[in-house]
Amino acid sequence: MILLRSAALSIRMLVRSRVRAALAVLGVAVAVFVLCAERAVHGGITEATAANERDTRLIVYRANRFCPFTSRLPERYADEIASMPGVRSAIPTQIVVSNCRASLDVVVFRGVRTDDASRTIAERVRLVDGSIAAFLARSDAALVGQALAARRGLKVGDRFQSAGITVTVAGIVDADGPQDRNACLVQLPFLQSAAGGAQGGEVTQVEVEVADPARVREVASAIDARFASDRAPTTTRAEKDFVARAAADLVAIADFAGWLGLAALVAVFALVANAIVLSLEHRTRELAMLQSIGFPSRILAWGIVVESAAIALAGGALGAAAASLTLAIGRFSLGAEGVLVEFRPSATTAIAAIALALLVGVAAGLVPAVAAARKSIVEGLRDA
Repeated sequence: MILLRSAALSIRMLVRSRVRAALAVLGVAVAVFVLCAERAVHGGITEATAANERDTRLIVYRANRFCPFTSRLPERYADEIASMPGVRSAIPTQIVVSNCRASLDVVVFRGVRTDDASRTIAERVRLVDGSIAAFLARSDAALVGQALAARRGLKVGDRFQSAGITVTVAGIVDADGPQDRNACLVQLPFLQSAAGGAQGGEVTQVEVEVADPARVREVASAIDARFASDRAPTTTRAEKDFVARAAADLVAIADFAGWLGLAALVAVFALVANAIVLSLEHRTRELAMLQSIGFPSRILAWGIVVESAAIALAGGALGAAAASLTLAIGRFSLGAEGVLVEFRPSATTAIAAIALALLVGVAAGLVPAVAAARKSIVEGLRDA
């Protein structure tokens, strides 16, 4: 009971210095906001690049090419690959991006044949609005990923232009993969013509679905061997490996962001410790008087730790909530070489960030708590 009373007393003392407490809480909130944003970057890259034993999709690319603008493969490759043992499907895909370098809000157009759109692609996406029939009915129609539609404020029937290409939104789709959620799916002949190529000529890549996940490497090697002496040799990788290589710049950004997360935790410690020390400097006489009427030193130390924890908890909750709201509304993504990484809010990340802030806040309050508890009544009255 005395511990609860001491904690309540500490909270009342904290509220009494409203401006100082508010500034400390805001400082912690900013630091936790940065920490949550850093974790969102890291989580998005992990989602896009982490491979598992169930992955069955391969990307066939032109050998020694990187940006989609430079990769050119004959469209006929897809039919040859589809006839190879172990291959479930092969989709020739034309990629046009608004910016090949690392940047925010990259628009990726993915051109596929109508048969592939109605049969294979339809299995990978879920229609939120519109229809596949409307997409197939006109050559300039597009199925827009839900994340891209949210960022650009698009709805069915809107006209949309980027990278010199104008399309009509025929449907909004959602998907499990970040690449499909952020892409603008159009018909292959239309995109080939819009990009200045010939219909039925060249594509950027071939997306291959392997029947048996255990044979992914075997099929990839067979594809590259098949076209090694052709006019356009290939490099075939599992989709997650392909994304990881294309997103190498993004991985470097995530590594740097990790240092920002560490700096945010240090900032939380410094802010909370500074707020507690300043608070104690103005309450030396009060603490000495509490000791004189019978409050044990350990109870006073407990109250100071509670005060420190309250600042950290309030700031952590505010920062995590602000980060989650900002990421949910902004639907931010970072793209490089036609590969996109989403920064999406996570309840697990928010809870972990609040817990870390609370832990660091408690640690920041321990030193001034111990120092205040060790000070005698005479010292407290004299210093006041």
